[in-house]
Amino acid sequence: MENASARSLWGDFLDAHLEFANEDAPRVVHFCDNEKDANKCADLVCKDIKRATSHSLLGLQLRGEPLPQIGDFVVVTDWSGKAKCLIRTTSVKLLPYFAIHAEHARLEGEGDKSLDYWRKVHWDYYTRELEPFGRVPRESMIIVFERFERVFKR
Repeated sequence: MENASARSLWGDFLDAHLEFANEDAPRVVHFCDNEKDANKCADLVCKDIKRATSHSLLGLQLRGEPLPQIGDFVVVTDWSGKAKCLIRTTSVKLLPYFAIHAEHARLEGEGDKSLDYWRKVHWDYYTRELEPFGRVPRESMIIVFERFERVFKR
């Protein structure tokens, strides 16, 4: 793990939870593609308001990133890379964009937590995410809906 802040947070977690000492080092991520939203989402996770995220399957595939797996640990950072908390994936579902419903939006905890808000900001994000690959989002595209629990923060 190259990020010293994330390595420190993971070490503190392991000191308190020796039962996970044999786990692989977690991925280190920030949410979103801009500083303002990344920092806001990290704060929402730390406050246990944001408990889910929605990846586009196509985006993961185009970047060569693995699907999240139940039990995965992830260090959440702010935009600058400062570790904020540790989450653990509890559920992963694949479903088309058009099948996302209000409960998904509420679990993501962003904005006013409405489905309308979720659809707007995620459509805009998927558009930006896929554009460098010459692709565009579609109503039928598969979304990887990942639920998680915050398991550690300083």
